[in-house]
Amino acid sequence: MQDWSFETLHADYAQALKIDRLIYDSETEHQRLRVFENERFGRVLTLDDVVQTTEGDNFIYHEMLSHVPILAHGSARRVLIIGGGDGGMAREVLRHADVEHVTMVEIDAGVVEFAKEYLPNLSQGAFDDPRLDLVIADGAEFMRGDGARFDVIIVDSTDPVGPGEVLFTDSFYGHARGRLAEGGILVTQNGVPFLQPEELRGTMRAFKALFRDWGCYLASVPSYAGGPMAFGWATDGEARRTPVDVLRRRMQAAGLACDYYTPEVHRGAFALPGYIRRLMP
Repeated sequence: MQDWSFETLHADYAQALKIDRLIYDSETEHQRLRVFENERFGRVLTLDDVVQTTEGDNFIYHEMLSHVPILAHGSARRVLIIGGGDGGMAREVLRHADVEHVTMVEIDAGVVEFAKEYLPNLSQGAFDDPRLDLVIADGAEFMRGDGARFDVIIVDSTDPVGPGEVLFTDSFYGHARGRLAEGGILVTQNGVPFLQPEELRGTMRAFKALFRDWGCYLASVPSYAGGPMAFGWATDGEARRTPVDVLRRRMQAAGLACDYYTPEVHRGAFALPGYIRRLMP
């Protein structure tokens, strides 16, 4: 009988992935890490048995959470990533030659070292890029600090349980607003609204109180089952209205060839179905 990895993040729903080969299984100070191979998804990373990323479909998540704000901004030079220990988000952000500096704040050094050794296809050398400053620290504590401001802040967090819970609070979002440069954009991982409506509703309530332009956009990531995934969007600028032809020129100038992101998908991702629109405060 085959071994399976069972994820029971949601009270009324579970998903399972077949473990064709278990590669790594260990516990750090913060969480249990496992990597296994699955014929469809390639190498799969789980934290406390919850799927974090896979070789097969990570490009969807990472492209949409990085290229949407960076190309919408148009002149992002400094980017902050909260979380993202597997290196996939840094990989995509650093594809933009105009980005001069990336600060990545990850709470668990074990995740980074683990990803370098067992999931190198995710980072693809991003940890060696001289523009990347890796900070091992609590993301919420870092955001409270008084320091550099950023053109784009990407919150590549786990779900709001355990260490990731503080990254979904009104206080955290307020501090994040204070770390944005003029015209800066904050984007967040907000789960699957069909199964996690309160997660998105809470973030949107905070964004509405803090930002002039707020909302979310969507992408379907197969390993995050239960419908399309929501990404929070918040800014005091006008970047959401960037026309498709401008996005296309910026993408071509950056030399990007993506497997999911296109300028048309970018604009269409902000069109929300009724059940998600009703979660907006």
